[in-house]
Amino acid sequence: MVILVIDVGNTHTVIGVYKEEKLLGHWRISTDLNKTEDEYGMLVKSLLSDSNLTFSDIKSVVISCVIPPVTWILKKMSVDYFKVAPIIVGPGIKTEIHIKTDNPKEVGADRIVNAIAAYKLYGGPVIIVDFGTATTFCAVNKEGVYLGGAITPGIEISAEALFEKTAKLPKIEFIKPKHSIGSNTITAMQSGMFFGYLGLTNELIRRFKKELGEDSVVVATGGQAELMGNESKLIDKINPFLTLQGLRMIYEMNK
Repeated sequence: MVILVIDVGNTHTVIGVYKEEKLLGHWRISTDLNKTEDEYGMLVKSLLSDSNLTFSDIKSVVISCVIPPVTWILKKMSVDYFKVAPIIVGPGIKTEIHIKTDNPKEVGADRIVNAIAAYKLYGGPVIIVDFGTATTFCAVNKEGVYLGGAITPGIEISAEALFEKTAKLPKIEFIKPKHSIGSNTITAMQSGMFFGYLGLTNELIRRFKKELGEDSVVVATGGQAELMGNESKLIDKINPFLTLQGLRMIYEMNK
């Protein structure tokens, strides 16, 4: 059984193809609210061909999307091109995770998917740090209950805001500088961004552990997971495919 999994974020969309538990291929594209279902269909066709797959090979589609209009477009694409009604992460979908927040319906689909995958793979308590458009921190206890978390502006958003809202500060590449004391504007900005976010990440993890348990496993995912995860001594696991794995698991729960 070959399934297509699609994780739509505010900035990027990650697409993967699984045959059982094996990831056959994965791609990251820009999220585009202006694309039609036909444009997405032709794009996915091109990506599938990279793994020697066609529309007819795909037997199911699972979608996690934080942008409602794009959800509708991808749903129509799935029906038109793959001839299947997709499984869309949201109310009514089996997740095997109990969400214990003030308003469970407002928890983003991507955070639910990450929680499912992290708990299934690493057990609980577990803390998930997702370095995406927003940097999110999620907490799941040892019983598999999603308790909530924290949300901060993502690294790219912060860097872009610094560039746009100041007259003389340039765009910079997000990398680890050699020194915390920058000797020029660019290295000073890189120091502030890198070590500042490292400090933010470590502090929130410490506070989560005090409330959730010091034995909590900390998992990093998202675009900057490897860079930040390799630097933070508090991050135990780096899993760039956590969301895709969670979508595959949701398929298994709902097939």
